Amino acid sequence: MTGSAHLRELGEFLKHRRGELTPAQVGLPERAHTQRRVQGLRREEVAELAAISTDYYVRIEQGRLAPSPPVLESLARELRLDADQRTYAEGLVAQAARAGHRKMPRRAARPTAHPHLIRLLGQLTGTPALVFGPRLDILAWNPLAAELLCDFAAVPEPERNYVRMVFTDPVMRDIYPDWEDVARTCVEVLRMEAGTNPTDPALTALVGELAVADQHFRTWWAEHRVAHQDFGSKRIAHSTVGELTLDWDTFRYAGAPEQQLVLWSADPGTPDAERLTALARGTAQRP
Repeated sequence: MTGSAHLRELGEFLKHRRGELTPAQVGLPERAHTQRRVQGLRREEVAELAAISTDYYVRIEQGRLAPSPPVLESLARELRLDADQRTYAEGLVAQAARAGHRKMPRRAARPTAHPHLIRLLGQLTGTPALVFGPRLDILAWNPLAAELLCDFAAVPEPERNYVRMVFTDPVMRDIYPDWEDVARTCVEVLRMEAGTNPTDPALTALVGELAVADQHFRTWWAEHRVAHQDFGSKRIAHSTVGELTLDWDTFRYAGAPEQQLVLWSADPGTPDAERLTALARGTAQRP
């Protein structure tokens, strides 16, 4: 377990979280006579708050030691981790423990969408739907999803990744009026995904590519922020039906745990629902 990729990621994650806090926020007195040379809390201050030795905490932050459950709970409390951040930190420790006892399975670069999900997509004619795989790879979609967002079939399969498209495809920047919020959330969700398999070669390649291609991605990825989202809403500026706000919901498929079905919808009777219906009608009339 010592020095595993999971523990190194945990150390970097904790380092960034302590960098966001001030002594006043955690109830420590400001030492006016001491000039602070680091942003946020010092390592020894975090150790003091968590009631552990400074050496113990340093080894955790360096990725050389896995914290025990009580220590991790204490660190999560003192660093003010939210629910998603706690889940991420706990997952890294658990993954590190499993990796220490067995070799991590090699993840397929791009799985095929499960046949049951493919069949379901064909039956959802009035609801935009996509199937996401690991790393938010786009594995399948129905015609209405392509009409709502973009022509996924025109994107080469190796590049058919939602995060990559959000950052590199001008069409995606045009259809999302709140592009920066959408893009930042993509980075946080991808970082959460990375916690399960930080040595995934395809993920490493994707992160490297986007870090070179986009300054926003490079900055946000370095912040080590995480998020887990199963639902939400997005504004979409569509060239045919105009602007509409749709809710989206994610459903994980038990038959293929790394695949998830994403559905878009609107409240019945609202202008958004009427625009979505008009879009579906136009899509159905096409040969």
